[in-house]
Amino acid sequence: MTTAWHWEYDRYDPKTERLVEALCTLGNGRFATRGSAPESVADEIHYPDTYLAGCYDRLDSTVGGRTVSNEDMVRLPDWTALRYRCLPEGAPPGDWLTPDHPSLRHSHVSLDLRAGTLTRRMLFHDAEGRRLGVTHTRLVHMGDPNLAAQNTVFRAYGWGGGIEVESVLDGDVTNAGVERYRALAGRHLVVHRTGVEAEGAAWLSCTTSTSRVVIGLAVRTATHPLAQVGRACTATTATQTFVLPIRRAAPVVVVKTAALCTSLDRPPADPLRRSIDCAVHAPDFSSLLTSHRASWQCLWSDGELKVPGETGEVLRLHAFHVLQTLSPHTAELDAGVPARGLHGEAYRGHVFWDELFVLPYLALHLPETARALLAYRHRRLPAALEAARRAGANGAMFPWQSGSSGTEETQRLHLNPRSGRWLPDHSHLQHHVGSAIAWNVWRYGLATGDAGFMHGPGAELLLHIARFWADSATWDTGLSRYRIRGVVGPDEYHDAYPDAAAPGIDDNAYTNVTAAWVLARALDLYGELPAARRAELLTRLGIGPDDLTLWEDVSRRLYVPFHRDVISQFHGYGDLDELDWDGYRSRYHDIRRLDRILEAEGDTPNRYQASKQADTLMLGHLFRPSELEQLFLRLGCRFDDGLWRRTVEYYLRRTCHGSTLSSLVHGWILAREQGPDAWRYCQEALLGDITDVRGGTTGEGIHLGAMGGTLDLVERGIVGLEPHADGLHIDPVRLSEVPGCSFSISYLGHRDIHVRFRPGRLGISVPPSLLGPVPLVLPGDRHERISAGQERWFRLPKG
Repeated sequence: MTTAWHWEYDRYDPKTERLVEALCTLGNGRFATRGSAPESVADEIHYPDTYLAGCYDRLDSTVGGRTVSNEDMVRLPDWTALRYRCLPEGAPPGDWLTPDHPSLRHSHVSLDLRAGTLTRRMLFHDAEGRRLGVTHTRLVHMGDPNLAAQNTVFRAYGWGGGIEVESVLDGDVTNAGVERYRALAGRHLVVHRTGVEAEGAAWLSCTTSTSRVVIGLAVRTATHPLAQVGRACTATTATQTFVLPIRRAAPVVVVKTAALCTSLDRPPADPLRRSIDCAVHAPDFSSLLTSHRASWQCLWSDGELKVPGETGEVLRLHAFHVLQTLSPHTAELDAGVPARGLHGEAYRGHVFWDELFVLPYLALHLPETARALLAYRHRRLPAALEAARRAGANGAMFPWQSGSSGTEETQRLHLNPRSGRWLPDHSHLQHHVGSAIAWNVWRYGLATGDAGFMHGPGAELLLHIARFWADSATWDTGLSRYRIRGVVGPDEYHDAYPDAAAPGIDDNAYTNVTAAWVLARALDLYGELPAARRAELLTRLGIGPDDLTLWEDVSRRLYVPFHRDVISQFHGYGDLDELDWDGYRSRYHDIRRLDRILEAEGDTPNRYQASKQADTLMLGHLFRPSELEQLFLRLGCRFDDGLWRRTVEYYLRRTCHGSTLSSLVHGWILAREQGPDAWRYCQEALLGDITDVRGGTTGEGIHLGAMGGTLDLVERGIVGLEPHADGLHIDPVRLSEVPGCSFSISYLGHRDIHVRFRPGRLGISVPPSLLGPVPLVLPGDRHERISAGQERWFRLPKG
């Protein structure tokens, strides 16, 4: 159930509780806490946890007789834990109450998106007619990135006496939130110390096992009415116990104020001492709530996307999770874009290519955050250079899965839950992640005009990635073309040719075309650099005139395969068998994970024209048809609307959408093509996490790329808003389900440019500024300029 600014669940259901916990996570870009009930402990239903952006640790495990090493985003101690039971007058103590207790009669969870708070209300009713109302209100402070707080109010109905409350700081936690990982080592926290200060703050200190990140966590627990406190500490937990008098309808309040500090903080300080000081001197809950709401109000003014109706409510939820995972505080951290947010342990908290779907939105709304996320990649450039060198190549080969250091974190084995077998994982061959980084660098430069970044870290990233692609391409005399062999494209279901001895496929169209684009943009950027910077960069990077000549040649002569008058996903794709799609759909309720189904049958998707997700069609997500036409023309290949239409139809029939990103991309392309099924795919992208369409995966962490991608779908896909060298291009398409929208962006240093899109009309307002007019390019190559302090409306062509 939703309202304009609230996401609500009006009953407690153990089967969906982990989904609720993930979707009700609260964060501030530095750390996040899942929306679990304070009374719960980790079990098959509940998983209370907190994660810190960029905090990883590595452990070794034995799998199938082999030692494997995995780096995980670390589950931190639970600061929210609160236990309580009733002490009725003249009666024995009641049970410790939880949402799973049989006396629960009512439960309501409300996520306030405007204020960034989570409220959980419960009513317990025992056999003697005594009722206890409990209301928890939680925040993770958007203004002070070290603080979080939880306000609990108890009300007795029909009885009096006391209530016993245990406020727990629990460090006895392991990474166990993903069932298929549970056989692997997960105890990342060691060297625990606990205690309670004279000022009343319980504290806990621990260290990650191998990365040696020191964590200090302190909790100040305050009660009304005041009560004496009992204290008990173990090696891993600190507990404060209160016995509070309670009367009919008179509220009893318990407030936990938490402070999290670590050795990753800047400037450096003793994490434990600082956390205690922060907790002890933090404002009361009311003051924290006021300042927290004000911080969210400022953030929404930069990041809100207004769309009418239910679609707008879902998009607001998506924006909320993007903004609290990648907030302005993230700009102060060394952190990337975690594919599953800070919401759970799926994908081990690793950074994939999801920034490709998130950064276009951030570059136009929170450019400083976008810059910081690209800086995460730049700081890991030495690791990418070393990875390429070990692979026998020059340039930068970025990892498919990145964590703390930028080395390849992709597992070499993965478990198929359907068959119970551990299988080789070759997804580290997805070198197209480098093109995604380069694409984001280029788009960031177009959106911001940040010459300092583009002539510095941005140029280094782009040139090193281009050098890797040029060095990876080999000349084929028979084809008179360059080829890129032994890779895996976005479609992870094809990681080898049938019965091949070695993994990898050749000439993935998406990989080759984007590689050609990277080489062309690197040459463009090189030409724009000041002469002194050009000479310095080429000397330091070891790039000579012959290299630049090679880049030009490869960018024009990379091989793009075709079959049946469509673009081939890779060389030989058209020779694979056709899958019996109707047969598999009739036998299985859900075939999104077709790879697991086939493997359990002793088969492999490598034999079939059956794709996990958009692969070749990803080209239509990055580039408009006119841009693709120019790219293919540069490569000496034919490209027209008919070829693209046939290619879209071909892969639509052969894709099972095993990734949340797939329906997003297909919806995007069909919307631009005015396809009749566009909204069906868009809606699946919108509702994928909310309805947990993949059967339990959302409870392991949201899909941040898909959420960010739906925001980009509206702004870049439907409104058609894209920054280019000659101005801000706007080329809308009609989608009746999104009849209009409005949002504010930052462009070339102009803040708060307001965009209003209505059927047939477009309004742009530019606030007063010293930066001069904003250039626009409207449909039909119509060039306009809007002066600072001006608002204008434009009529748009129909159709």
